[in-house]
Amino acid sequence: MPTESTFLLAGLFLLLAAAGWAMGRFGERDEEDAPPPLNIDYLKGLNFLLNEQTDQALEHFLQMVRVDDKTIETHFALGSLFRRRGEVDRAIRIHQNIIARPDLASEQRDPALYSLAKDYFAAGLLDRAESLFARLSQGSRYQVQALERLCRIYEQEREWEKAVDAGQRLEILSGRSLALQIAHYYCECAESAAAQNDFASAREYVKKAQAGRPRTMRGALTRAHIARDTGDNKTALKLYHRIIDENTYLIAEALPEIVSIYKRENATAELESALKALLAKNPERSSLIAYTAIVNNLDGIAVIDECVKQYMLNEPTLGEFVELQQLSEGDKGSNDVALAKVRSALCKLAATTPRYQCQECGFSSQRLLWQCPSCRNWETQRPASRVQFDTLLQHSITKP
Repeated sequence: MPTESTFLLAGLFLLLAAAGWAMGRFGERDEEDAPPPLNIDYLKGLNFLLNEQTDQALEHFLQMVRVDDKTIETHFALGSLFRRRGEVDRAIRIHQNIIARPDLASEQRDPALYSLAKDYFAAGLLDRAESLFARLSQGSRYQVQALERLCRIYEQEREWEKAVDAGQRLEILSGRSLALQIAHYYCECAESAAAQNDFASAREYVKKAQAGRPRTMRGALTRAHIARDTGDNKTALKLYHRIIDENTYLIAEALPEIVSIYKRENATAELESALKALLAKNPERSSLIAYTAIVNNLDGIAVIDECVKQYMLNEPTLGEFVELQQLSEGDKGSNDVALAKVRSALCKLAATTPRYQCQECGFSSQRLLWQCPSCRNWETQRPASRVQFDTLLQHSITKP
């Protein structure tokens, strides 16, 4: 039985057939001429489609374009429909066939190239798509769309220098600010350079990333990582502390680094003082510090351990499984042992549940992704602030 998509294709043929008939019926013609019949080629193509003979319909339609210039717009529509249906190979054949025509009008060439480039992009043939989009980005009426697609290609291929160039050109042509997007491109360049121990270039890229507005917090975090990797612990600590002072959502990334540096330098007393000062100014950060400590298994720092303890005692969902208040009323030794077991269990649970979620589309992941893989937006992920108990709750509800 013909599918809905088949009827859409058939409808496309009928529409063009009717349009052709109307033009012949009401357009200029000799008075002695009779009204023209419906084009038999359209009826043949329609018959192929209704019988689910899509390949035969495609071949028939490709033959029609060679003899009838009036069908070219239908070819564009048909190619677009094939692409949306996922039949990209057929869309490619249609658009290649149009471009191959020696008599193709100049105003039709750019739409054909743009359609073919989108076909290649949909098929994952990024090198071919890049070549066509690059051509269209130079003076065609599809400059903005081509540069948008080029940015996406360079993001996928991690060609960040090219992404910067395309992004800057797009910013000028479109008239909209892409400062945040371009800043992340520079940060990607910096991280790539740092991975190759080219820290001088990495620092230059970070400077460029932070030169625009709005500034991305990623630039500060990248600077801190570079300082850490080059042994400049003083600068690294200064930057990490500034990050958790200014932006709560990066506590999950900065706090483990801070703890690691202070422990290496045997300066945990200084860490205690710094965290106490932070909590005195921002007491609401306690739960974020506790969650970060649980997820990263940070212990041995009194102020952090106290945050974790209070977090567990005040977590209402956890009370469904453990009588924490009773544990807290026992002697200190047994109390600490019991709470340590609960903390260990929470750490294991947190390791199996998503830690970050995109604020735009809801995509979840275990680690921080600066660009959401789902909606492609930059810097929209935020960390969870509490351990997710959904799995345990479902288990307890279904347990006999």
